[in-house]
Amino acid sequence: MNTSQQAFDPERELLLTRLIDAPREKLFRAWTEPALLRQWFTPRPWTVAHAEMDVRPGGSNLIVMRGPEGQEFPNRGIYLEVVANQRLVFTDAYTAAWEPSEKPFMTAIISFEAAGGQTRYTARVRHWTVADREAHEAMGFHAGWGLATDQLAELVATL
Repeated sequence: MNTSQQAFDPERELLLTRLIDAPREKLFRAWTEPALLRQWFTPRPWTVAHAEMDVRPGGSNLIVMRGPEGQEFPNRGIYLEVVANQRLVFTDAYTAAWEPSEKPFMTAIISFEAAGGQTRYTARVRHWTVADREAHEAMGFHAGWGLATDQLAELVATL
């Protein structure tokens, strides 16, 4: 465990881990290609209305989620780390070109670990405060990210 992991307060973290029956290259593609991400990223009946992704450290993303009544929720962020087929780290603390967001909420660490033809998929979401973590949990993190992960698994089975 590195120093930054040791210093992090687990009370501010949410975690989802799954074993997915697909090689990690397919999961990485589904996270980094806008056309694929739009197919799975939000739990149905929600959709992704728009996705722009400059997948490189310092690159920005814009994912617009659309609710069942047509309301849209734009989410902007910056990639902090990109290791092809292994790891993505992104945050909403910045919106573009290192411009701070109004209210940083989370940093996501998405890991793809080879597991004998399958992939151990881990989504680790770290929050600035315990209150932010609690709010994310109350918004339905476990159910929502769980359903989206089910949809991800369905999609990569077809690639």
